[in-house]
Amino acid sequence: MKLNLYSLTIMLFLSSITLAQTQSKIGIFDERTDVGNPAISGKATYNPTTQEYVMEGAGANMWANTDQFNFLSKKIKGDFIISATLKFEGVGTNPHRKIGVIARNTLSGNSAYADACVHGDVLTSLQYRNTEGAVSEQVILSTFHPVAIELQRVGNVFTFSAATQGENYKSTSKEIVLNEEVFAGIFICSHEEKVSEKAIFSNVRITIPAASDFRPYRDYIGSHIEIMDVKTGLRKIVYTAPNSLQAPNWSIDGKYLFYNADGLMYKYTLANGKNEVLNTGLQKQNNNDHTISFDGKQMAISNYHGDKRTSTIYTLPIGGSDNPVQMTNPELGHSWLHCWSPDGKQLLFMGERNKQQDIWAIDIATKKETQLTNTPTLDDGPEYSPDGKFIYFNSVRTGTMKLWRMKPNGSNQEQVTFDEYNDWFAHFSPDGKQIVYISFPKEIEPTSHPFYKKVCLKMMPASGGIPQTIAYVYGGQGTINTPSWSPDSKYIAFVSNTKLDK
Repeated sequence: MKLNLYSLTIMLFLSSITLAQTQSKIGIFDERTDVGNPAISGKATYNPTTQEYVMEGAGANMWANTDQFNFLSKKIKGDFIISATLKFEGVGTNPHRKIGVIARNTLSGNSAYADACVHGDVLTSLQYRNTEGAVSEQVILSTFHPVAIELQRVGNVFTFSAATQGENYKSTSKEIVLNEEVFAGIFICSHEEKVSEKAIFSNVRITIPAASDFRPYRDYIGSHIEIMDVKTGLRKIVYTAPNSLQAPNWSIDGKYLFYNADGLMYKYTLANGKNEVLNTGLQKQNNNDHTISFDGKQMAISNYHGDKRTSTIYTLPIGGSDNPVQMTNPELGHSWLHCWSPDGKQLLFMGERNKQQDIWAIDIATKKETQLTNTPTLDDGPEYSPDGKFIYFNSVRTGTMKLWRMKPNGSNQEQVTFDEYNDWFAHFSPDGKQIVYISFPKEIEPTSHPFYKKVCLKMMPASGGIPQTIAYVYGGQGTINTPSWSPDSKYIAFVSNTKLDK
């Protein structure tokens, strides 16, 4: 098998991952337990390379007054979101075999609980037992054979969300009074005392969300930089930090991810996990609007300038510089960078000019600015297609933030996405075949792309077609603001967020 430089780099990095585990700890979970004393003891393994869990378990049932199942758990206090991609192995013995996510007061078989349960047949339901020893009940969710699920707790309200491949979540909620601290995690039950079933859980995330009263741009929670195979949907966390990491951006040789944190630019080496600050001279108030030239030799950054903290664009060599070159004039207003032109001669940005927020281009040689859109509503996130024929951007001119495109001179502006969600930041794969973007909930203010929301990453063919949801993420601002495709067009990098244990 012939490996390109990028694939070899990824393989070297993944082989270097080591996770310190106690004897009972399996991946992110503290222990494995056979709840209810099933006749066949369960098993669970964790693969640190793929970050997947394989669970095997028996158990008569998880229903009525008592349960038997195999459980990977962690104690969690307060609100949480647990999500996973999951599938059974084999055809199974009983159509009511079960896998999913569960939260319960105790590890006893008759404990009160709430779970997100996927059965071997078409049944998908939020199941629960209100009190110890009570009879189980359920709320059926109208989705069949989902591959992605999530159990969220907000106070005493539990919400089960599930989706088949490429679809948006469908959800159902129920108020269930459980202890403030619960045992929560993933499970498998064969629904047969003397039969063990097997399932694979991938993309497992335990998210502790930001407090409801957090102050944007002042109160931050932790960050994961993730890499996802867009064909298989497999996600891997490659770096975690307690502060706000934003906008990972791939180098053209596939060796590095550039991202910003605390006003600085960082270079993360995929092969060995090394982090180093990129030299940006006196520009140490960088925001997440950075981008790399198509030839990979130059970087452009947006840096807050002066007492007014006006976002101002600079260029510098990809290896860093003591003296980045200033491109835009802060006296004219904010300039939020987004893209180089394929020929390297222009930069695209959202400019606050003439009391409007429009798409502008600036000629790098002359620093002459050209206005490309002119509407009283917000236009943002411009990015060239790799062939240079179109500029894609997002606009709220029709009431909801949607993707649009236009010719490089600003002509022929037309809407590209049409659903009820708020779509931002279209990013082309280097081969020009796919577009990935972030989709915010319909409930948010359309002109904002806030921190710490449940968002989706979506992908659509550049030639047109129906967008497919490829990832469900707790994140938002900083998740995928910049072009973040791998050079071979197989992977994307993005940021998800969670409170981290101190």
